[in-house]
Parts: sequence; C-alpha cells; structure tokens
Amino acid sequence: MHSNKAMPEKQYRDWNPDQPFLLPPSLQEWLPEDHPVYLMLDILEELDVSAINRKHQEKDARGTRPYAPKMMVGLLLYGYSVGIRSSRKLEKATYEDIPFRVLTAGNHPDHTRISEFRRKHLEELEDLFLQVFQICQRMGLVELGNVALDGTKVQASASKHKAMSYERMLEEEERLKEEIQEMLEEAEATDREEDERFGRENRGDELPEELERKEERLQAIQQAKADLEKEAKRGRAEEIQAKADRAEKRSTTHESKKERARSETLAEK
Repeated sequence: MHSNKAMPEKQYRDWNPDQPFLLPPSLQEWLPEDHPVYLMLDILEELDVSAINRKHQEKDARGTRPYAPKMMVGLLLYGYSVGIRSSRKLEKATYEDIPFRVLTAGNHPDHTRISEFRRKHLEELEDLFLQVFQICQRMGLVELGNVALDGTKVQASASKHKAMSYERMLEEEERLKEEIQEMLEEAEATDREEDERFGRENRGDELPEELERKEERLQAIQQAKADLEKEAKRGRAEEIQAKADRAEKRSTTHESKKERARSETLAEK
C-alpha cells in the first residue's frame, strides 16, 4: 500500500549574491599557498625598477598619481606569461580573477593605463622580464605560466644537476629574449586591433546605457521574457494550425482517391 504523504521539499544551500561580507575577505585565503602568483610577488620585491621610477619622477608631480611600477610590471609579466596579451582583458582580470586581484592588491588600472605603461617602458620591461625568467630558471623552474624557461623542458633533480655551460646559457638567454619580444609585439598588435574595433577608451564589454541601472535592467528582462513567451504561444498556435491543415489535406486527398476509385469502377461497368 502506497502512502499519499507528500515528500518533503528539497532544500538548497544559501545563495544571496547581494549579501555583503560580515568581515572583509582576505583574497590570500582563496588561493593555495604554492600558487605561482606568490612567487611572482616575491620576485617583484627583489627587482630594481629605478629606471622606471626615474621616468616618473621627471614628470610634473601634480598630475594623476601613477600606479606602483612593480605592480604594473608584475601585472604585465604574469598576464603575458599565462597567455593574456590584451590590456582590456588584463583590466578585466583585476576585477574578476583572484590571482590578479592578489597581485594588484585591489588596484584596477584601466586598459589605457596598462598599454601606455608598456609603450613608455618597453626597453625596461624587456630587461625586467628577462631578469624574472632567468631567476625562475636558476631556481629550477621549468616553466612560468605558458613560458618554457628551459628550452629542453626537462628539470634535472639536484643529484643529476649539471651546470649550464656558458654557451648554452647564452643560447637560453637569446631564446628567452625572442620569446619576450614576441610577447610584447603580440600585446601591442592586440591592443591596436581592439582600439580600432571598440574605440580607444572603451573596454568593449560595456552594457548599453539603458541597461546600466538595475531597475531598468529588470524591466528590460521582464519585457524580453514576456516577448519570448508571446512568441512561443504564437508559435504553438501556428504549429497546431499547421497540423490541422495537414490533417485536412490528407483527408481531402484520401476522399479524392476514393472518389476516383468509385468513378473508375462505374466506368468499367
């Protein structure tokens, strides 16, 4: 005998995107301790960015405060190393990607500032990128993001380690320089193409002006939903009518065939 007792309704886990944190979250808690971005931050602390600092100090101090050079170097290098060559995507990552948020410590340079920094300090960046790659290489890392630090992609254990010959070291340096050059050239080409496509000041993913306010977005969503339901209802009605028309046509065809058959039978008699 089956019970008519209703099954209890399934309960879901809490989900409230609008609920604020009771305490400010620590982004560091959202990444494992061995995440590569921490290595990048530690290396950045040891970099000499005085050449970039000098260029900044030569400008009028009354202008907009620049972002910390080490942060900008790290943003570009880490981003390029993991395959992000677009300044717009780097800007977006500082909002949406936890490693980038940790790296920039809550700063969000826009894409124009990012691309301008690269263009103004291109020579310094080439040297700093090489320093970082060589430090990682000397520490025994095989790769940093998508960048192969060892041309052979083989990491020897400490017991099997062989000192890199001077000739091999020069070859590796040239290879890394070429890879850095390709990175920077691809970044420049990407930014120019996106500037042309979206307009220099635009990110390219902005909502239309009429959807910027939540109230207006909700109205637009409700209107779109109503329109879709109306179209679906009309589509169902048209399908029902089409089925009825096909059925009527089949019936008419069948009756016509029967009538012809009767006529032929009478003619034979």
